[in-house]
Amino acid sequence: MQLVIVESPTKAKTISHFLGKEFSVASSYGHVRDLPPKKLGIDLKNNFEPEYVILQKAKPNVKELKKQATQATEVILATDEDREGESIAFHLKEVLNLKDPKRIVFHEITEKAIHEAIKHPRGLDMRLVNSQQARRILDRLVGYKLSPFLWKKVMRGLSAGRVQSVVVRLICEREKERDGFKEEEYWTVEAKLQQKKPDLKDVAGNPVFSAFLAKKGDKALDKLEVKNQKQAESILNDLEGATYQVAQIEKKEEKRSPSAPFKTSTLQQEASSKLRFSAKKTMMVAQGLYERGLITYHRTDSLNLAKESLIEAKDLILNKYGQEYLAGTERIFKTKAKTAQEAHEAIRPVKAGLLPENFSKLTKITKKEFLSLYTLIWQRFIASQMKEAFFDIVSAEIKANVYTFRASGQTLQFDGFLKVYPAKFSENALPELKEAEILDLEELKKEQHFTKPKARYSQATLIKELEKQEIGRPSTYAVIMDTIERRGYVERDENKKLKPTKIGIITNDMLTEHFPQIVDIQFTAKMEKELDEIAEGKDTWQKTLKDFYFPFARNLARKEEEVEKKDLTEKTDKKCPECGGDLIIRLGRFGKFLACATFPKCKYTAPLKKPGIGIKCPKCSQGEISEKFTKKHKPFYGCSNWPHCDFAMWDKPINKTCPSCGSLLTLKRDQEICPNKKCSSFKGFNVKKNNSNPKKEGTKP
Repeated sequence: MQLVIVESPTKAKTISHFLGKEFSVASSYGHVRDLPPKKLGIDLKNNFEPEYVILQKAKPNVKELKKQATQATEVILATDEDREGESIAFHLKEVLNLKDPKRIVFHEITEKAIHEAIKHPRGLDMRLVNSQQARRILDRLVGYKLSPFLWKKVMRGLSAGRVQSVVVRLICEREKERDGFKEEEYWTVEAKLQQKKPDLKDVAGNPVFSAFLAKKGDKALDKLEVKNQKQAESILNDLEGATYQVAQIEKKEEKRSPSAPFKTSTLQQEASSKLRFSAKKTMMVAQGLYERGLITYHRTDSLNLAKESLIEAKDLILNKYGQEYLAGTERIFKTKAKTAQEAHEAIRPVKAGLLPENFSKLTKITKKEFLSLYTLIWQRFIASQMKEAFFDIVSAEIKANVYTFRASGQTLQFDGFLKVYPAKFSENALPELKEAEILDLEELKKEQHFTKPKARYSQATLIKELEKQEIGRPSTYAVIMDTIERRGYVERDENKKLKPTKIGIITNDMLTEHFPQIVDIQFTAKMEKELDEIAEGKDTWQKTLKDFYFPFARNLARKEEEVEKKDLTEKTDKKCPECGGDLIIRLGRFGKFLACATFPKCKYTAPLKKPGIGIKCPKCSQGEISEKFTKKHKPFYGCSNWPHCDFAMWDKPINKTCPSCGSLLTLKRDQEICPNKKCSSFKGFNVKKNNSNPKKEGTKP
């Protein structure tokens, strides 16, 4: 009997269907060994030799695997085909005392792929193992050595991480940039025009179209050119009685090509933008799809596609959409990532013929998130082999005295790949204008605007920035995102964007001032390249650790002596109800709270009541709405008159009520939303734009 070991029971179950009775498939249930949880576990005097221990939760399973391994004629290690998978395979070899186990890899779980892998086994790739080991030791050294420093100098419970600290820095720097932003006023001038003959109408049936001021004389006006109301009114005065004449018309066809199929980072970004999935949820669902044999391996930097998959996509497009939708030639996408392995593939469905509409029926998977992510992957893959979309673009320059206005429009000529992978675009047609044609002015208006600071990062835009800066690996992004929120360094604003907490800012300031290298973007990217070089056999893991650790340790020892503890407490005029001592405001991982100044002698604490947000409770009319927190520190908004009034809602309200039901409205993505499930306006009544036309936004309180 041959024993095949994988890291997941779901994967084991799927693979067992493809192998005969001569094979037994078992699961390691993830990692079986790691550095010890309660000590450093690295011999700094012996070339960074790690001390590995069997994880407590893995001990019963390791015992069972040992039993099966001794009874097997051969052991085959079939963990994932990346550094993490190679590391798991190495530790299985060690704990099971395997002398020369076979190692097989595959990027999709199909009968053909499994049998091909078994025909072509290899040995363990110690370059990948060493790269993963170096990463693990680096992370342990930074966390284990730097976190106690933060406990002493800032507050207990804080932690530092080699990559997480850099990510927090990016978020903090964006916040500082926003805080220092000074808005600038500017004005636009818009002319609403129509052709002389009212029977000439544009495609939308509306003879009126908009043109915006673009030039004065030969000088192009930039966005901030008209700075105030006085200047705007001066332009309107200049245009009084002006003739509006079409000076130039430009028509062109614009071609838009489909994006490449997904790799790990782009899947996380698109799932965040389109499905509102966190990076962690995306990777969890993708793991489930992969282990069930429905998609190719989801931890990849590659954009390669197997020849068979391209043939499948071509056949499906021809049969389902027709010849006119098939790309002229097979699209081959170039992999930009230097570390991507050419044997790997992009993320795609294993069978293009498994259509999203048949997914639940054929797979028996009823969870909506599985269907949603599979649909996204399927659409992106099929679209990548479809014809381009074509748009007709028309722009017109309209002269009025010394001023030139510009109008533009676009219409979709052929949808191409957009038929499968819809994208947002505005379709607005201009009427059939002719050069020298005189137009009627319907309205000339000015509008005030203010420049806005850069937006806070969303998970999608932060992942894009991390990949651009070469910080971390796409496969680690989900863990990083989860960690910085869970540890209270970052929180979400009302639009679900990432903003630093006070603790996050204080920690970042401390690390930036005293350990600049740890939070340096270029240094972190350089370390990532060194880890890649270990995986390629160009460098040794011990040298990389030595070059990093000893300068870091010397600086840490110096800072232990130099840096004084930060006093983060604030005095109050209140007394402790238990011992009569003074109450002070302390800062914890989840914000401020009241505590006795005599701690640890007296351990009295109490939540610090936040001031109201200036909105009267709609239920009792006595209390005021204020921000509160659940036991798991999830924020919500409730009445200050609790427990006498139990009014509560998840999203931050604004001081306006829904015209349909009277509920307090919330603000989401710059839109006023009614959160009342019983109201016809629930899930996206866009009150701000149209009080009579509910618009589905997919939001939920």
